[in-house]
Amino acid sequence: MNVDTALVAALTETVLPQGIGIAARDPAVLIETGHTAERGAVKNAVPRRVAEFHAGRAAARAAMVRLSLSPRPVPMGLDRAPVWPDGITGSISHCKTACVAAVGLRRDWAGMGLDLEEATPLESSLLSEICTEAEQRWLGTQPEAERGILAKLIFSAKEATYKAQYPITKRLFGFHTLEITLDRDATRFEARFSRDEGVFREGSLLSGAYVYAAGLLVTGMALGHSAPDGEGS
Repeated sequence: MNVDTALVAALTETVLPQGIGIAARDPAVLIETGHTAERGAVKNAVPRRVAEFHAGRAAARAAMVRLSLSPRPVPMGLDRAPVWPDGITGSISHCKTACVAAVGLRRDWAGMGLDLEEATPLESSLLSEICTEAEQRWLGTQPEAERGILAKLIFSAKEATYKAQYPITKRLFGFHTLEITLDRDATRFEARFSRDEGVFREGSLLSGAYVYAAGLLVTGMALGHSAPDGEGS
């Protein structure tokens, strides 16, 4: 079944601040074969990965147009992160049914993180790898039927936070470096660094938002240039 990409884009808009271009594409629909600068990243990939990659890049160019920018290629760097055009920062995410991209002007945003997941429970075998002891204790206080989805939400929030901080620190780290606190009433989350990572000190807090609708989990975070002092948007 084809995804409603307009709905995906609308959901993403609810978790990111204004002034950011957002677009979504369906990886099941052949949109384009990508720019020459992008194709090498998936030349040996399986067809599904190729479709997701090009749909994500198509979404990124559509998001640029939403900001009244000329659409430009987004190749993959040696670290496998998107290489955004000069003056632009952004984030791309995908699941089996949708690809979504968000872009902003680098003068406004130091980093941006977006994660899209199918709203299915996290595999129980991954729980200790993804969640800290404190997060697991918190999950144990939640209704049993909801714990798997909430664990997936914690995973998604960590993915979004990691993507947002990466342009600032260029640091790779594991899931336990971040500890997530969910505010279920406000549909927001805080990510706390458990150790120093670049300009972010142990205990630094970054905030983001999430939405759960239409069988999807969407988490997002945009960091202004004051973000190393401990705030996210």
